Amino acid sequence: MPDATYVAFVPNGMSAKLRNVLQQEDTGAITWRERKVMFGSEFYFSGPPKLARATHAYVSQWVVGH
Repeated sequence: MPDATYVAFVPNGMSAKLRNVLQQEDTGAITWRERKVMFGSEFYFSGPPKLARATHAYVSQWVVGH
């Protein structure tokens, strides 16, 4: 099955924190990259579709909750 990619927008004040967490953790089958844009960053999560979707959902909830 081909990989899926999901994008999560993270505001400037939270981008560094998420980046630090992702750099320190073993993300397993998920690969990620950051693209800095105005007012924040887009984080791209790629990997098996179910896992990429779950990662995107988790990050989105994390952004809303903080």
